[in-house]
Amino acid sequence: MSQKLVIVESPAKARTIEKFLGKDYKVLASYGHVRALPSKQGSVDIEKDFEPNYAVLPDSKKHIQAIKKELKNSSSLLLATDPDREGEAISWHLLAALGLGAKKTDLEIKRVVFHEITKDAIIHAVQNPRDIALELVDAQQARSILDYLVGFNLSPYLWKKIRYVLSAGRVQSVALRLICEREKEIAAFTEQEYWTVAASLEKNSSQNFRANLIVFGDKKLGKFDIPDQGTADNIKNELLGQTCRVEKVTKSEKKRNPSPP
Repeated sequence: MSQKLVIVESPAKARTIEKFLGKDYKVLASYGHVRALPSKQGSVDIEKDFEPNYAVLPDSKKHIQAIKKELKNSSSLLLATDPDREGEAISWHLLAALGLGAKKTDLEIKRVVFHEITKDAIIHAVQNPRDIALELVDAQQARSILDYLVGFNLSPYLWKKIRYVLSAGRVQSVALRLICEREKEIAAFTEQEYWTVAASLEKNSSQNFRANLIVFGDKKLGKFDIPDQGTADNIKNELLGQTCRVEKVTKSEKKRNPSPP
C-alpha cells in the first residue's frame, strides 16, 4: 500500500510526528525555505509588474531530491510547514521546486496546519486538510520582494557613500528614521517648568482619595498655568481650610498606552 508523505520544516519535528502518525505515513523535512531571490541584479523584474525570479537554494537541492524519491511511493503529499505566511510560502515554493506547481497529477496535495506538537493536534490537522492559502503566499512574496528592492539597492549605495558593511532594509531603515527623528525632537526640546496642585481628602478614616485641581477662579487650568512654586503655594494657601464636596462620581474604562521611547 502506498504511503502518505508529510513535509515539515524541521527534522526534529519530522521524527516526532512520524511516531504519532504511524507506519502509513512518511515524514520528511524541507529544512526551511527551499527557494529564494538571488542576491543579484534582475531577481525582481520591475518592468514585468515586479515579477520575482526565484532560484532553488544550494543546500536545499539534496532535500528536494529526497522528497522526490519518496513521492514515487506516495499517494498523498501533506504540506505541514509552519502555520504562518513563511510556512505557507515554503509549501508553495516546494511544490514549484518539485515541478508540481501547475502540473496536473494524480497525487493528492493538501496543506495541513497545527499549532502544537501533540498527537491529538497532529491527527486533527491531518484529518482536516485544506488548500494552500494563496493570500498568505502573496503576502510573503511581497515581503520578500520589498526586502530585495530596498536592501539590495540601498546597501551598496551606503557602502560607496558612507562605509562598507553598512546595510539598509525594509524594516531597519524605517526604524532608524524613527530613532533619528525622535533624537532630533529630544535635542530641540526646551525645558518648561510647571506645577500641579492636589489634595489628599477623606470622607472618613477608611476612605481616602486624591483630588487634582483642574479649575481655579472659574478658569480651567492648562498644563502650564501654574508656572512656578510661588504660584502653586499661593493657590494652596487659598484652598487651605476650605470644605470640598463630591458632586458626581463617574466610572469609566480607559486605555492607556505606554510612553513613546
